[in-house]
Amino acid sequence: MANELSIKYGIPSSVILAVAFVESGAGTSKNAKILKNHFGIVGKNTVNRSRYRSFKSVRASYEAFCKLLSRKKYYARLKGKKNFSEWVHAIAEAGYTTVPKEWIRRVTFVNKKFNLSRLD
Repeated sequence: MANELSIKYGIPSSVILAVAFVESGAGTSKNAKILKNHFGIVGKNTVNRSRYRSFKSVRASYEAFCKLLSRKKYYARLKGKKNFSEWVHAIAEAGYTTVPKEWIRRVTFVNKKFNLSRLD
């Protein structure tokens, strides 16, 4: 799925998967299990009273993440580039996280630990 979305949106698979891993606690968080939200995306929720958006499927969550990134200013500059670090820094600097340095550290760690860049 990440490879398909990478081709469709020009976002490296490694970025999609590393962010999903960190944001969803490797798929174990309540948001991931109950809301099928693997990215901590805020929005309309039809399941519970949390501020996080609920999705009909995990794939819909991944698609929404890619669409979210595709609307950012940095997207045109990075689309199709495979540089993991550039993508992660741009996402963090655009306000995706409230703790950019720690988030970058964690996402980068996941990328290296699982050698996700080999997928790009």
